[in-house]
Amino acid sequence: MISAKYTPSEIEDKWYAQWIEKQLFKSTPDERTPYTIVIPPPNVTGVLHMGHMLNNTIQDVLIRRKRMQGYNALWVPGTDHASIATEAKVVKMLREMGIKKSEIGRDKFMEHAHEWKDKYGGIILSQLRKLGASCDWDRTHFTMDSEYYDAVIKVFVDLYDKGHIYRGLRMVNWDCTALTAVSDEEVIHEEKTDKLYYVKYFIENSEEFVTIATTRPETIMADVAVAVHPNDERFKHLHGKKVCVPFVNRLVPIITDEYVEMEFGTGCLKITPAHDKNDYEIGKKYNLEVIDILNPDGTLNEKAQFFVGEPRQKARKMAAKWLKENELLAKEEPYTHKVGFSERTHEVIEPRLSMQWFLNMKEISKPALDAVLNGEVNLIPEKFVNTYRHWMENVKDWCLSRQLWWGHRIPAYFIRENGETISTDNAQFVVAKSAEEALEKAKKLLNNDTLTVENLQQEEDVLDTWASSWLWPIEVFKGISNPDNEEVKYYYPTNDLVTAPEILFFWVARMIIAGYEYTGEKPFQNVYLTGIVRDKLGRKMSKSLGNSPDPLDLIRDYGADGVRVGMLLCSPAGNDLPFDMSMVEQGRNFANKIWQAFRLVKGWELSDTQQTDIERNAIEWFTSKMNQTRKEIDQLFEKFRLSEALMAVYKLIWDDFCAWFLEMVKPPYGSPISAASYQQILSIYEDLMQIAHPFMPFITEEIWQNLAENGERTSICISQYKEIGGINENLLTEMEIMQEFIVSVRAFRAEKQLSPKEAIDIYIKTDIQDTFKKHQSLLVKFLNTKVLEFVTEKVEGTASLRSGKHEIYIPLTNIDVEAEKAKIEKEISYLMGFLASTEKKLSNEKFVANAKPEIVANERKKMADAEEKLKILRENLLSFA
Repeated sequence: MISAKYTPSEIEDKWYAQWIEKQLFKSTPDERTPYTIVIPPPNVTGVLHMGHMLNNTIQDVLIRRKRMQGYNALWVPGTDHASIATEAKVVKMLREMGIKKSEIGRDKFMEHAHEWKDKYGGIILSQLRKLGASCDWDRTHFTMDSEYYDAVIKVFVDLYDKGHIYRGLRMVNWDCTALTAVSDEEVIHEEKTDKLYYVKYFIENSEEFVTIATTRPETIMADVAVAVHPNDERFKHLHGKKVCVPFVNRLVPIITDEYVEMEFGTGCLKITPAHDKNDYEIGKKYNLEVIDILNPDGTLNEKAQFFVGEPRQKARKMAAKWLKENELLAKEEPYTHKVGFSERTHEVIEPRLSMQWFLNMKEISKPALDAVLNGEVNLIPEKFVNTYRHWMENVKDWCLSRQLWWGHRIPAYFIRENGETISTDNAQFVVAKSAEEALEKAKKLLNNDTLTVENLQQEEDVLDTWASSWLWPIEVFKGISNPDNEEVKYYYPTNDLVTAPEILFFWVARMIIAGYEYTGEKPFQNVYLTGIVRDKLGRKMSKSLGNSPDPLDLIRDYGADGVRVGMLLCSPAGNDLPFDMSMVEQGRNFANKIWQAFRLVKGWELSDTQQTDIERNAIEWFTSKMNQTRKEIDQLFEKFRLSEALMAVYKLIWDDFCAWFLEMVKPPYGSPISAASYQQILSIYEDLMQIAHPFMPFITEEIWQNLAENGERTSICISQYKEIGGINENLLTEMEIMQEFIVSVRAFRAEKQLSPKEAIDIYIKTDIQDTFKKHQSLLVKFLNTKVLEFVTEKVEGTASLRSGKHEIYIPLTNIDVEAEKAKIEKEISYLMGFLASTEKKLSNEKFVANAKPEIVANERKKMADAEEKLKILRENLLSFA
């Protein structure tokens, strides 16, 4: 018994469990051509959000389709350890337990972190199953699995030995909440309105002063110079003199440098090398002192002398108040500017001088730039190629180190005396995969065989998370740890990567770099860059903004298939997705339409009668239409135009199959259908379910199984597409004419309020009578006609209408004549006014000469169409005379 209503909750878990039980998503190397996708590993801290929904739906569509095309399709799942986010979660958990990270030490903290990961780390992967993700779950990887961990360390040591990695004191982006450096790509610049403070700096032994504008008066105590432009006439008399720094009364030089913009602000700049990247470069140029007055958490330290221990934001207000009280604040005013925020914690970034590990990117990134520019790796859509090129041509050294404990600990070992803790800033060190290897290197470095492991102190910092995930498409197949193994040779390079544009540089570019560095080839062929899911106001959807529905609630309310369809219908590649709940409702309605059509077909009675002409023509027509659409879908998939491919599937099923084909073959009420036609219809339905399956895996499986003649079969997941058959172009053209004709007559019935149950007479004037006669029984069935005749001239007492080049005459019975005459006269009046306006425009020689040819041609076409319609209206009006 087929349920009257399609209920996703009753079938989705059932089929997913069977797919897993039968290991239908499992892949091992064999003689087939591989097709491989690696998942962009979501953070181990994550839960499913709308961006994940879109990204993973697209991946699942691609992998399911390739599986059904006969490829050995593999989708590798996994998660990223997410250093900053995970450490923050664990620190918060410990704080709630009354435990401080600093009090328990690294080893104990790591135990808690692994426990947290084991408890919460798999949530998002389990949620992806609700969506229908057909990953090979036996291959689930984690970026801190032991083998993966070793591979990351192996790469670091190799890059150091090649001279690509170095350690140095540099100005970095500092996150005062996470207490770590972050890369330029992890800094989000947002517009913010602060106050601009104009501060007086008095000249040494003088009542004269210069005024300096700053948004950060709390850093004045770290000033070491004041800079002016050498050509600025206002300050030439001050060259070589000194000014007194407020608060600390430090005398600092006035220096000249062309970096200063004379027109900006007051023309004077305070130079604070420890707290501004540009000031740091000037400081190096003039060998200026560096005074760091901030602690890692953003509070002021003892070197500040004022406001010690206060957070920088509070210290800013306190400094402004002090300056005002001491008559050193000339004025203050609002100032709107771009401010950097940490992507992870949304903390205002603090420029900070810090000893860090860096990867020199200039040489190592060249093959990755060439790969995209020469088409070895395709970015889809292509608009991102220029963005990629600009970033890669201006690439900066990558700050690899993070001041955290959760992550891959940097394999550098500082050599210390007597086993005591040392300052690592200037200590000698070696880089090695293990303490044992490090000891041997240290002995050689110092020519000292008496050293022991106790003389080594490992670097406390861990690697940036991206410094592990850049190896993802290689190491999920053990390509670093065991580069000659069978799997990496079979599955690598992978085929398609589906990810978000915002990590094009974080991750995609770096994976391409690693691919060429460690395999000599690209890691993937195509990079499909999805858009960002936004709300109706254009804001990125997020739970923190409260503008994002819970994806699991959507699946529960609309079904996974409905959600997948809804998201993909409004998701062109590379463009942001303006999420609209009505699209998800449309997806659910589509699933219901498919289900009701299935119930209709399965409810027909069969007979041994011969196929009718309508059945035979309809089956041949729809088969051609389906083959034509399949070719179109193939072309769209090649261009990664998945939204359009889904719309082609949607139209094929909803319009062509349900609205037309089923109506053509549906037997009269209470009558049977020929068994031969029925079997062909079921075969067509199976084909449709296969076409729709990548987009709607659950309902298609349920129906495909119910279509089986001898009970349950394996699964639609691994069923193979048939070869695309022939296309009868003539029949498709003929049916387009018939469909347009039927629509025109039905529209006329509706307009004249003629009941569909009332049989009417139809007279047709056409040059292709044979075509109409061939499909005459179809027209009679769809239009409920008493008479269907072909004529050579207008029939008296009938209304005229057109369908393409064909004229249709229908007797005017049961029509309110006066109302119809009034309506026609009103239309004639409107058209005459329209024609007069168009004629005036086309008679204007200046318009015709200057307008684009296509615009003039369009105006002439509108005029011709109006004249033709006016002719028919006048003929219809005469019919009422």
